[in-house]
Amino acid sequence: MTKMHKNEFPIDEALVHQLISKQFPHWANLSLKPVSSAGTDNALYRLGSDKLVRLPRVDWAVLNVGKEFEWLHKIAPFLSVSIPLPLEKGKPTKEYPWPWTVFNWLEGSNPVVGQVPEILVHDLIVFIQALHKIDLPNGPQCNRGVPLEEKDIKTRKAIRQLEEIDTQTVIKLWERALKAPKWSKPAVWMHGDLSPGNLLVKNHRLISVIDFDNLGIGDPACDLIIAWNLLPAHMRGIFRSGLDVDEATWERGRGWALSNAVIALPYYKDTNPILANNARHVIQELIQDYQSSI
Repeated sequence: MTKMHKNEFPIDEALVHQLISKQFPHWANLSLKPVSSAGTDNALYRLGSDKLVRLPRVDWAVLNVGKEFEWLHKIAPFLSVSIPLPLEKGKPTKEYPWPWTVFNWLEGSNPVVGQVPEILVHDLIVFIQALHKIDLPNGPQCNRGVPLEEKDIKTRKAIRQLEEIDTQTVIKLWERALKAPKWSKPAVWMHGDLSPGNLLVKNHRLISVIDFDNLGIGDPACDLIIAWNLLPAHMRGIFRSGLDVDEATWERGRGWALSNAVIALPYYKDTNPILANNARHVIQELIQDYQSSI
């Protein structure tokens, strides 16, 4: 497993088997194998044919274990597709310091960036609409449901680290997004990290959405990032129209897509090529959007 973070905890198959054997011995004889993923916060291991073991790789992902365990079963009935449901919560041990989770396994493949049929766009619209309409009180704050200016310092710092892109245009894009009016309506439930790697499709239809680490309530603009990290340009109008997104929210969505991409690119360019390449793609799509609008 490639190390992506300086303070990442080393996880391997032997450790995961030990944790399963000690805490859930009835599953100790099931097969165990690592799952390839572009995800950054968790190590994934398939357990048997119908389970997934998910272990935080880094300290900032630990709080998400409890959040997902508390909320995923509650939001699932409101959604149009299946989502991962926690089956058991593992305890920290002297070998592994954090809680971890066993989920149900969900089949499917990730969609291909830029190769999205219109029916999949409509499936995404239905999912996002259902998610944003959930009425459950006391939800956790989504760390990407906050005003864009809270990401200003970190975003500008990342832009200064970029050497392979048109940084002057990127700065103009970012500053335009910062000027968009803030979300003034009640906070809504949001996924917070809609990306190709977190969608599962079959026969061109959306069947599951996974990885709810960023689940919470806030400004729903961040859930629009899928428009640039997955959809081809000619599909964005259909997506925006289907969600009935106003200009300010769409602009903030651009800002979130840009911020996430410019922060990810220098951080993961040597350790996560899938994520880094998608970040480059997002930045170029946003630049093309900008240039066609002026």
